[in-house]
Amino acid sequence: MNPTDLTLTHSRHAKFFQRTLAVLPSSLASFDTQRVTVAYFAISGLDLLDRLDMLEDQKASMVNWLYNCLISPPPGQEQVVGEDVLSKCGFRGSTALKLSSNPLPSHPYDHGHIAMTYTALASLLVLGDDLARLDRRAIIAGVRALQLPDGSYKAALEGGENDMRFLYCAAAICSMLGDWGGMDTEAAVSYVVSSVSYEGGIAQGPGLEAHGGSTYCGVAALKLMGRLDVLGELRLGRLVRWCVNRQAQGSGFMGRPNKPEDTCYSFWVGATLSLLDKVDLCDKAASRMFVLSTQDPVTGGLAKWTDTQTDPLHTYLGLSGLGILGEEGVQEVDPALNLSKRTKLWLEKLQQSW
Repeated sequence: MNPTDLTLTHSRHAKFFQRTLAVLPSSLASFDTQRVTVAYFAISGLDLLDRLDMLEDQKASMVNWLYNCLISPPPGQEQVVGEDVLSKCGFRGSTALKLSSNPLPSHPYDHGHIAMTYTALASLLVLGDDLARLDRRAIIAGVRALQLPDGSYKAALEGGENDMRFLYCAAAICSMLGDWGGMDTEAAVSYVVSSVSYEGGIAQGPGLEAHGGSTYCGVAALKLMGRLDVLGELRLGRLVRWCVNRQAQGSGFMGRPNKPEDTCYSFWVGATLSLLDKVDLCDKAASRMFVLSTQDPVTGGLAKWTDTQTDPLHTYLGLSGLGILGEEGVQEVDPALNLSKRTKLWLEKLQQSW
């Protein structure tokens, strides 16, 4: 098929995101506690499509909802709360987890989640919020409490997995808030370097298999820290080769060797190549054709594979991947923060005033 035979159905994707913000379909009911991140896919997706006008009447309520997910000391109490409270600061995944109107933790298991904090901050920036209601010191304290001795991060205080995903989220938060006090950067850099596999890509942790998602997280975190050079010429060369080899001939990108192509890796791998200034080594037309082949021509949205169910994650990452490749009608993407370059400029303007 000629790649020019497929066109991006902007209006249908915009309506798909608009519906996502209004109600979660039954297939995504289990994601209600992660609604902040689902909202980020839709809000930032509308930004990439240059259709934030569809949210004009809802922006204020969306910003308020996001702040209602925030755990942070009330104004005037920043200096009196203890470290045990500060360590819980950050954004919850949903107001469904909040059991009182108090901005502090509402029950023993109520605390910030590092991925929700990253996506909440990103969404606020996309919506044009100035972050004035944010206690940046408290957020950074909450991030710092999640780093482990090996340099990795866990997602939340209660424990669970610790890997490259959450290290990236920590780096993105510190970068956005302009405060690296939430990260022992030397320990984090050491974790990334020790997670480079024999294949050349980066794994979720030392000794594990390289993966497109964790490779992006490791490379983007190093980029945000200004430490990409730590990989050295030999590792960088092998990393580029590994990424280029993740594209199936004449098709899209896969996350690991011998796996099928998947829409989301057009961003995870494509953005990694962009961060390494090597995106021109991939077959852009073939990647574009695969991503567009996963569109639902009726309801909008992009899917993991052709002729399968669409979802907000693959729709957003597919569009972001197209933005990385310069798709007409999609905003330019900052590959390190996974935001439009327009939103990145807004962030830089805010940081100059802090």
